[in-house]
Amino acid sequence: MGFLSHKVERSDIEAGDHIYTWKTGFSYSHHGIYLGGNKVVHFTREENKVSTGGISISFSSTGEVSSLYSAPRAKELPACLHMPDCGFRQPQSGVVLSCLDCFLGGGSLRRFEYGISPLIFVVKLRGGTCTVASSDAPKTVIHRAMHLLHNGFGSYNLFENNCEDFALYCKTGLLIHDQTAPGRSGQVSGVVCAPLAAVLSSPLRWFMSSPISIAAAGAGLYCLSRYATDIGVRTDVIKAEVEDMVLFHGIIEGPNKPTNHHVKSHKRPLESDQSDFPASKRQC
Repeated sequence: MGFLSHKVERSDIEAGDHIYTWKTGFSYSHHGIYLGGNKVVHFTREENKVSTGGISISFSSTGEVSSLYSAPRAKELPACLHMPDCGFRQPQSGVVLSCLDCFLGGGSLRRFEYGISPLIFVVKLRGGTCTVASSDAPKTVIHRAMHLLHNGFGSYNLFENNCEDFALYCKTGLLIHDQTAPGRSGQVSGVVCAPLAAVLSSPLRWFMSSPISIAAAGAGLYCLSRYATDIGVRTDVIKAEVEDMVLFHGIIEGPNKPTNHHVKSHKRPLESDQSDFPASKRQC
């Protein structure tokens, strides 16, 4: 197990795994759910603008400004001659089916880890590679991914609803019930916690004479802050059925919004055929 990420071979991954790949010199990573059979479901920006919590950011054709954990736009996904359904997505949705090669885009394959110990979590050098939360069964994970492929996962948001948030939900079924709070992404938590740790550790310079001691204290605060915002530790999360996701993401507004009890109790069977995608909606 590496402290930076978790590189694996293709033969090591199984259906239902949360996989990711580093982009642009390890500046950010892109996440998805492996279905098996060389297929991946992942969440992308559907248009050339993406929300950042009230601020709209435009992206150039070269991808500048997209260094902060932004997935490739669905329209930018490369054409694929190897898998007929590669690029399938519903209209106005950022959830896409891709082959593994197109998902990786030449990058290395990594597997996100679940159920790790708090000690291992806090010594990780970077967020977005693991969580203390436990994963649900592979069939449940694939069911969520397939349902969201056909029904969407709301609007892409760098800080509240990104590709890592999508994969984390598919694996755990956990949602943050306060929609104004930061998302589940470990990458975003790392960005938010770093300056917070610097601010909190600055008064320590009056009590510590050694710069090394101050740096070590700041690093400790950073790791503890990341741990406190992990999806497996937070207390503002609920277990939500995938069929209720349209309500959570504001596609349906008003009195039909579910209560916590409704969210926890709603159940529906799995799809019988995960590979049935209408050819008319392919985007290659």
